[in-house]
Amino acid sequence: MERISLPVPIGALQELALAAFRCCGLNEADAEAAAEVLVTTDAWGVYTHGTKSLRGYARRLRGGGLRADGRPQIVRQGPAWAVIDGDSSVGMVTARFAMRTAMDKARACGLGFTTVRNSCHFGAAGFYAWMAAREGMVGQAMANDTASVTAPGSRGPVLGSNPFAFAAPAGEEAPILLDISTAAVAGGKVRIAAAFGQPIPPTWLVDLQGAPTLDPHLYPHAASLTPMAGHKGYGLALMIETLSGLLSGARLTQAIGSWIDSDPALPTDHGHAFLALDVGAFFPLDQYRQRMDELIRQIRSAPKAQGQERIWLPGEKEWEAQAQARVHGIPLPADVRESLSGLIGDLGLARPDWL
Repeated sequence: MERISLPVPIGALQELALAAFRCCGLNEADAEAAAEVLVTTDAWGVYTHGTKSLRGYARRLRGGGLRADGRPQIVRQGPAWAVIDGDSSVGMVTARFAMRTAMDKARACGLGFTTVRNSCHFGAAGFYAWMAAREGMVGQAMANDTASVTAPGSRGPVLGSNPFAFAAPAGEEAPILLDISTAAVAGGKVRIAAAFGQPIPPTWLVDLQGAPTLDPHLYPHAASLTPMAGHKGYGLALMIETLSGLLSGARLTQAIGSWIDSDPALPTDHGHAFLALDVGAFFPLDQYRQRMDELIRQIRSAPKAQGQERIWLPGEKEWEAQAQARVHGIPLPADVRESLSGLIGDLGLARPDWL
């Protein structure tokens, strides 16, 4: 009889993530900061960017390309901006430091912007935008990545999947949270389709000649992702490359190391950028929250298309998934459990009963 995998309590998954980071040499504060990002992302149901990535991070930490003792630091700054060197520390640690710096500057100046070099994959961009929204600010987070996405008219990859996240606080309603890749689909979803023999639509990949392909096994060595919404996604990705990579001094496009496939002994030098806007500096916060609630309810109550029962606001699915996870646990997919099993074997950790 096939064994049914039960949902995993949030605390149990957090303990495994903490144990893995401790085993790789992170201090307690950094381990807790990084684990919170990954487990929260799983609780949101965004499994491509949660604890599934732990094994890849552990590989780089053990190889030396990520520094367990790395310390992100400000290398240049003004009243409302800063340039940060991540010191090849874990991406989640650097990203939290950079967004916190942007928020501190926003409190002083109304807005704060930080750009980051010498970092790595930082998980879900939405977590960092949400950091700002939790404290009455509008937040944006973005990052560049190794080239895997075509541009209109190209035969190969030009830019990375360059994620972008936006979060805005509300009042009685949940915050708005938008977290998107500028590719038509995340590369992780293509890898899952290849691993499990799932079909993909013709809009996800193009082959070496720039023609659409239905074969997920060609990615990334012989196929590239397509940009979201054609030239629009391409343009947004270029904007993110400018703010995250050019302004920070990080590597660009093909020069960025793949956090999955490149030599784990070498830094990847990803770039990030974060923006925080202190709502109260622009408009009375209480009035803003009331107006945002009204806007959310207006959108939600708009006439529905035939067969549709609900208009979703960005982030609503994540908040509902998180509420369910707090009560019932996180229903980790098979590929995440498989990755965690491999992590346990790699690190020699005790295997939890739930896995």
